[in-house]
Amino acid sequence: ATESPVVEVTPAPANAVIAEGHIVPAQDAALAFQARGTVTEVRVRIGDKVKAGDVLARLGGPNDAAYAAAQGELVSAQQALKSLRESTDTMRSRAWIALRDAETLYEDAKDLYDDMTDGDYTYDRIVYTTIRGQRVPTVETVTVDDVDEETLEDAKSDMDLKKALYEEAQRAYDRVKDGPDEDQLALVEARMSAAEANVAAFAVIAPFDGTVMDVNVAVGEQAGPEMWAVKIADTSAWYVETSDLTELEVVKIAVGQNVSILPDALSDAQMTGVVESISQAFTAQGGDILYKV
Repeated sequence: ATESPVVEVTPAPANAVIAEGHIVPAQDAALAFQARGTVTEVRVRIGDKVKAGDVLARLGGPNDAAYAAAQGELVSAQQALKSLRESTDTMRSRAWIALRDAETLYEDAKDLYDDMTDGDYTYDRIVYTTIRGQRVPTVETVTVDDVDEETLEDAKSDMDLKKALYEEAQRAYDRVKDGPDEDQLALVEARMSAAEANVAAFAVIAPFDGTVMDVNVAVGEQAGPEMWAVKIADTSAWYVETSDLTELEVVKIAVGQNVSILPDALSDAQMTGVVESISQAFTAQGGDILYKV
């Protein structure tokens, strides 16, 4: 048998802090479906590289009522949004006509009130005369010096009402003159977002770039939120997290401090690192207070 080479390891200084730890990837996640149903598609295998946003697996068989309902609501929301956008020109034209009509009514009411308050007020009224035994209507022009208070108040109330309707019509036109009504659009878009989220609950989507570490589902199985479906990890970088660093030792550690790393499984690999973070929360284990570094 060939003898293994002897590796000389530089002994740690007397004041060194020595801790056990484990190696973890830069980021990892156990992903689960947020809805329940039949697995219809598994797109990845162990070792596959994935990008953020990639669909890794899907639920939703023909007998899954919840999936059919989510799909139906998404189609309905899409149609509502499409209809709102396509009807913009019609809504703008109607709002413009309503605005012009309201403006005319307000201006007429204002002119009437101004005439009543400017001095002599002239108006036409219908009077009836009897000719050969029949009542015949005729128009008579009447001029008054002062309009009575009740008539003047009625005219002012009518003017104020027409002004309020005109301002309301102006606001309605402003909401659609440059596109769909903002309030209606916000409601439809919110409905659309909720429908998309409901459909997305039937898929497992990669939250970051990484590598598939394990797959826990197969086509035809029933799956739901209670079980993980796919595990992925970002292995572009690795970290060591301590598991037994006590409160007496952690006070000797500082962010930025250099560290020597000796992996148990790779006795000839001496690596170096830098302290990146020190947890501010502790855990109690076997009577010791531990902090993760």
